Amino acid sequence: MHERTGWGWLTWTVPGDGTLPALPRQIGVLTPGATLSQRLALRWLTRRPAHRIALTSTSPASMRLSAVLVGVISLFAALSALSRGIPTDVVLPAMLLAPLLAEHLPDRLDDRAREHVRSVEGDAACQYLQRLAALHTYIVQASADSDRYELRRSAEIGHNLLWDAADLLQNQDTRSASARLIDRERLMVQLADQVAQTLERSRAESASGEADQPRGGEGPLGPLPPGFEPARRPTPPPPPGTSSLKGYRPMTQTQPSDPVRTRDVYLLFAHEPYYLGNGAQEINTTLIAADSLLHPQVQQPDGARIHDRLTQGRQPGEIIPLSTLTHELDGGAEWPRVGDWEKVTTDVVQLVHAGECDALSLGLPEIARALICTGPHGHVRTFDAASGKLIDHGPAQRDEVLARIGGFLAGLVAERDLWPGDNLLPAPARDEVR
Repeated sequence: MHERTGWGWLTWTVPGDGTLPALPRQIGVLTPGATLSQRLALRWLTRRPAHRIALTSTSPASMRLSAVLVGVISLFAALSALSRGIPTDVVLPAMLLAPLLAEHLPDRLDDRAREHVRSVEGDAACQYLQRLAALHTYIVQASADSDRYELRRSAEIGHNLLWDAADLLQNQDTRSASARLIDRERLMVQLADQVAQTLERSRAESASGEADQPRGGEGPLGPLPPGFEPARRPTPPPPPGTSSLKGYRPMTQTQPSDPVRTRDVYLLFAHEPYYLGNGAQEINTTLIAADSLLHPQVQQPDGARIHDRLTQGRQPGEIIPLSTLTHELDGGAEWPRVGDWEKVTTDVVQLVHAGECDALSLGLPEIARALICTGPHGHVRTFDAASGKLIDHGPAQRDEVLARIGGFLAGLVAERDLWPGDNLLPAPARDEVR
């Protein structure tokens, strides 16, 4: 069964017991900004499957039912044409060509239509794309009910993200493309969050405008779809030192003002996955001691500058995700002034591979990794196919992930602190960093 949408389709296999399927069998995404002919191509691809008739009971060869019907019709038409004196060299080729066209022309049209869509199959790929599709569907519904430009633009960007993700999944598996897929999912989550905030502001403006006017309904935007929770307001962080875990302290959410440098701090960052041993265990996140950024094999002075940002005004034993640094650096706008974090983290991963420093290597689940990659106030929303609702994972769930990582770290540092490496460079003075 095909479920057509404005951006593509989902193909479901309905179980024999009549229960609703949890995961689509196939998801197709139409090219962004599709023309009328390209949209007709989508409808062509989602037509009912052709009925085929086996030529013999033992042969795998078969023909379309439509080709057989066309062949029968063309036979009677040819007999009628011959009886009226039409030449045989005209009638016979036409009679043979008609069923051949009915058999092979749909395949050629399928190939042309697939140029305008990207389709994926398989549980892992469909599960990932279904999450993105649920977020994009919400964005599209919000833009359809509003004339605001930012909502329409969000829907256009969301369609492009969905198309890019489908293109990646069509040519690669989720494992090899995981880094780029995570980037697109993070952007889609941010889009959905911005749309939710825009709708919330619009409802607030509508409510304030109705204070002196008679009520005339719910307003132009209407309610949010069932199960979608608008973004929560950030809650102030708990006071430092309240966690009982040695390896984890709650993050400070403001710019550090304490000039004292804390050396017993850890950096947590996600990276492109690699696999240990026989390839069964995926490593996609790494935690290191802050002093590993001073290693001479790490790009300098970038590593030293990031080390300075990481260790200023922290609590001993605090775990700082890279996304928290991005949040503190004006959402990443100040990264060019501090250093190339991508090159530094790549160098650190190579250090870990070479055994030049200690690290806590983690294979985090998708949601946990996405939360680590978002800022301290970020949200990750997933689609629960069983309930048909969007589930919000926010700062509280992010803290839970950090607490679990802190538990692993506490078990390690109870025996021996993480070794940052040898021949470390001295930490630069504050005036040198500036």
